Amino acid sequence: MNIHPEVTIGHVHLTVADLERSLLFYRDILGFEITTRYGDSAVFLSAGGYHHHIALNTWAGKGATPPPVGHTGLYHFAILYPTRKELALILQKLIKEQYPLSGTADHGVSEAIYLNDPDGNGVELYADRPRSDWKVKNDGEVEMVTEALDIANLLKELN
Repeated sequence: MNIHPEVTIGHVHLTVADLERSLLFYRDILGFEITTRYGDSAVFLSAGGYHHHIALNTWAGKGATPPPVGHTGLYHFAILYPTRKELALILQKLIKEQYPLSGTADHGVSEAIYLNDPDGNGVELYADRPRSDWKVKNDGEVEMVTEALDIANLLKELN
């Protein structure tokens, strides 16, 4: 039995060391809106009024340390932007804020920007290309690549 094709991943819940520091990233830089607060230990954020796409908590204790590199756990989670122009807008904001990027990529099916949140959690910001542009192999698998992202071309979306 295969999973229903309309199933989506609904939200991510992250342990963070400092809620206010994380809000500077998720609310003030990426633009998510607070939908709910649980005292001073948790905040739920969304885009467009959904109950939450991202939850942040300090339940492990304020100042908790991130897991060491080279261990299992979250590699990154991804935020899908609805259009290439919206991806260009957030890239422009990250550049203006001088927020460090850990990489960019053109995956053939999508264009992606990679960065870490203040707690070191990997975040991918991406926009899909139209499905009609995706290359599909003879066996039905989608062909994905990792090539250089043409940042200048992406930013032309803003002209």
